[in-house]
Amino acid sequence: MTDPLPHVSNWINGAHTAANSRRITIINPATETAIATIDATPQETINEIIDTSLQTFRTGIWSRADPSDRFAVLSTAARLLRARIAEFIALETQQTGRPIREMRAQLARVPEWLEYFGALARVHEGRVTPFKGPVVNTLTRLPLGVVALITPYNHPLLIAMKKIGAALAAGNVVVVKASELAPLSVLKMGLLFKEAGLPDGVLQIVSGYGAETGKYLCQSPRIAKIDLTGGLATYKAIAAVAAVNLVPITAELGGKAPVCLFPSLEVETAVKAALFAGFIASGQTCVTGSRLLVHADLYEEFKGMLEKRVRALRVGDPTDVQTQIGPVISRAAVERCEAFVERAVKEGGRVVCGGRRTSNRDGKGFYFEPTIIETHPDSDLACNEVFGPVIALLKCESEEQIVSIANSTSFALGASVWTNDFTQAHRVAEQIEAGIVWINGHHLNDPSSPWGGFKESGIGKENGQEAYESYTKLKSTVINHGVPPVWFDDEPKDARYG
Repeated sequence: MTDPLPHVSNWINGAHTAANSRRITIINPATETAIATIDATPQETINEIIDTSLQTFRTGIWSRADPSDRFAVLSTAARLLRARIAEFIALETQQTGRPIREMRAQLARVPEWLEYFGALARVHEGRVTPFKGPVVNTLTRLPLGVVALITPYNHPLLIAMKKIGAALAAGNVVVVKASELAPLSVLKMGLLFKEAGLPDGVLQIVSGYGAETGKYLCQSPRIAKIDLTGGLATYKAIAAVAAVNLVPITAELGGKAPVCLFPSLEVETAVKAALFAGFIASGQTCVTGSRLLVHADLYEEFKGMLEKRVRALRVGDPTDVQTQIGPVISRAAVERCEAFVERAVKEGGRVVCGGRRTSNRDGKGFYFEPTIIETHPDSDLACNEVFGPVIALLKCESEEQIVSIANSTSFALGASVWTNDFTQAHRVAEQIEAGIVWINGHHLNDPSSPWGGFKESGIGKENGQEAYESYTKLKSTVINHGVPPVWFDDEPKDARYG
């Protein structure tokens, strides 16, 4: 007799609630085995959670807490997370299929986001404007209220902490809806924050399908802000209702990041750059370097070495420290990769390597071969996001053509420029339309560095002071100490309007 699956219920008001009657099964994408169940939270429960969250906000237990108290809680949470990071690494590897070597590197840095935003809350200062006349004008920032955070499956803990850290530091009450594909590590954070001293009800974590639970949460007019990481279709569905309710949105959406490779670069370095940009997380990041724009003078040697390196990548069990490429998140993701390959070939593309689904030794798992396809700039593969390990390779004749192609899609989140020519690096970076441009790097991230794109890649920023301030509302207090209210005297003297 097999053991029943563990159930991880919603974290509400400082405790896990009773299990909901409808449940969602979480699948390990590397083995296709069920690992747990979560709640499929209905609308009436979401409405109740928003009610109690508003009550918590209005008590002021967190919204009016001294910044030093917020700093103490967030820094303690960071310390606790760092001490238990091995547990979260194992859980993230299991629920996402990301290789453990990646998870060890990525999650080791996650506590930094809590430390950064805690420190920012502690030191952030208001302003006094240069108001004309005998008037003092103070500007202070206040928390917004109850905020809704919608987080994805590809970096469950990292992206959740980006949002939670900023929102809590600013004094808000937070309701998180993690992806139904990989929510377990986020649900685990509730108890950790409670132990760190966060008052009950300040962090609520709910589970459910995005089209149901996520929709119920975001359509509430009582939400003060929505922070979404997801696809353009999800944003459009949310934005229409949010606009009616006057709810602001920060949206980190898709990408089609160009990797611009110039001939001053050593070929081996160029290949390593392409591998890192394109295949981390099996290509499942918003800034995956999914378009390799290679200068003609570098192209042939680069292509040959790249093919050799890609064919040698170790695809397999994500718990094995030797594995370099794990599965994609689901069977639907495998099918999406297959469809992109099929369309690319129909449009005249040539598969250099990869291009097929694969599996583990038991014939299981949602695996897809690391794939490189020679194609043209107007192809579907070169213009649209795959969110998988299928990379477009494009030969470019000049710097001008590389810049033109880099800017040719509707996405503008990230881009990287690789060259040993310092002047060229700055010249090209200046011309590229993207919210983040790396020079001789890719995927580099820091809690202090604003993260967000242009065009269809999103609105607003994660990270940095910009993210913190987006979770606040600015209040202006005007103190008059010398302008007399004489407008309606018979003979007004020194009357001032405005």
